[in-house]
Amino acid sequence: MHRLRTCAARLRPLTVSQAAQTVGQQRPITVTSTGGKRTFQPIRCYTAPVASEPFLNGTSSNYVEEMYYAWLENPKSVHKSWDVFFRNANAGAPPGAAYQSPLRLSAASGLVAPQLSSLVGAQPNVEKLVEDHLAVQSLIRAYQIRGHHVAQLDPLGIMDADLDSCVPTDIITSSDKLGFYGLEESDLEKVFRLPTTTFIGGSESVLPLKEIIRRLEMAYCQHIGVEFMFINDLDQCQWIRQKFETPGVMQFTLEEKRTLLARMVRSTRFEEFLQKKWSAEKRFGLEGCESLIPALKTIIDKSSENGVENVIMGMPHRGRLNVLANVIRKELEQIFCQFDSKLEAADEGSGDVKYHLGMYHRRINRVTDRNITLSLVANPSHLEAVDPVVQGKTKAEQFYCGDTDGKRVSLTEVLGYFKVLILHCEDTR
Repeated sequence: MHRLRTCAARLRPLTVSQAAQTVGQQRPITVTSTGGKRTFQPIRCYTAPVASEPFLNGTSSNYVEEMYYAWLENPKSVHKSWDVFFRNANAGAPPGAAYQSPLRLSAASGLVAPQLSSLVGAQPNVEKLVEDHLAVQSLIRAYQIRGHHVAQLDPLGIMDADLDSCVPTDIITSSDKLGFYGLEESDLEKVFRLPTTTFIGGSESVLPLKEIIRRLEMAYCQHIGVEFMFINDLDQCQWIRQKFETPGVMQFTLEEKRTLLARMVRSTRFEEFLQKKWSAEKRFGLEGCESLIPALKTIIDKSSENGVENVIMGMPHRGRLNVLANVIRKELEQIFCQFDSKLEAADEGSGDVKYHLGMYHRRINRVTDRNITLSLVANPSHLEAVDPVVQGKTKAEQFYCGDTDGKRVSLTEVLGYFKVLILHCEDTR
């Protein structure tokens, strides 16, 4: 009895038309005789997409995996056909589309080189695609770090004195600066996937490069300069990015615009009245930074919405009278009496000047209809002395109110002469 020996099946890729013809047919078997022994060789006929990638099976997976790792280290270490397959697979080609059948041998000239060259050249340039996406991520990070350098913070257009007019080289102010990132002007219409460290896309995950630059300029190069990338806490950085980068975050409703306008008018009218009535009196006015009043009142409104019941503030001399009148709601009669030269120190119970005094007041917030306590700490001549006082008083209020989570008592500190506004609405433990 002759011993039956079967050989490895030949994997013969088929086209769609060829595969359709073989469906439902019996598998042909060829018989060869060698030295008196017959060998049966079944010819396997696969249909698409299995026919396109017949090597992806359990027996050859280890071999293909080792070849893939070798290709990652050196693409030239594998055959051209495998190089094409791995490039297509990394580019996201669907199953059955990444494989290109190897060229057949020619008895006269061997491999058909021109056809293989055209196949390789037709594949997407994966390296260039990765480099462009990394360049876009670097561009986004550059705006987040140094976008405040080109913010429009000079409404008068003076651009001298303490204002730095130099523009960082990694900020795209013209199309010729795209070369810094290895990009070209033709790449402005290309679509790139946005990283998770930005919110400029909103609900979109991909944007053209031109739109990415436009939204970054709207977020970081307008009339508000944001410098926050030095913060080590990732959650805090993400919170700031979301508040400034989300499309439409700076758009207000008609009612919000009216409220902001009314608060701005109250701030400017108060300063104008004091200037006309007591022009020779020292008062540390808020001219040029009247927007501080709408900003503080908006912070108080949002804090009240989130359950805050006590807000403790510390600030310098500049703008203190305006804050007392329009934020804390101190009686205007009491403020105006302090400008009267006939008023003696005993009448107010303190010999300190008017722009050093503070106030403690509890009232109803008109936006939320909730009770809120506002406290402005008295400030001596040394500005740095008020910060630890505010933090200590906030901690004491949290202790006596049983606010262990720091969600009912918050503090707000305004530093500097009408230049920098720093807000702390967190637990000061």
